[in-house]
Amino acid sequence: MENIKNRVRKFRDDRDWAQFHTPENLAKAINIEAAELLEHFLWDNNFDKEEVCDELADVLVYSMHLADALDVTIEDVINKKMDKNEKKYPIEKAKGNSKKYTEL
Repeated sequence: MENIKNRVRKFRDDRDWAQFHTPENLAKAINIEAAELLEHFLWDNNFDKEEVCDELADVLVYSMHLADALDVTIEDVINKKMDKNEKKYPIEKAKGNSKKYTEL
């Protein structure tokens, strides 16, 4: 994972794009790329896997940039969120159930 992070940062830094990577701009970019990802599933479930993976990569790259802009690590934010999710969705209540935690 560290090699990927470094490659993504180098790509950005070689082009002097960090100046445009405010949290607000990056959040917008993530949303736009997520919409482009979703577009592949509009109307049916026939999708081109390579194109879907390209859009997924865009979402992940912008997410990595947002983590950098916020000075957090992806591992830390995911672990903190998983800790919260494990409390909200205990196995004994949530297993095999798609209800929101407020309905369990």
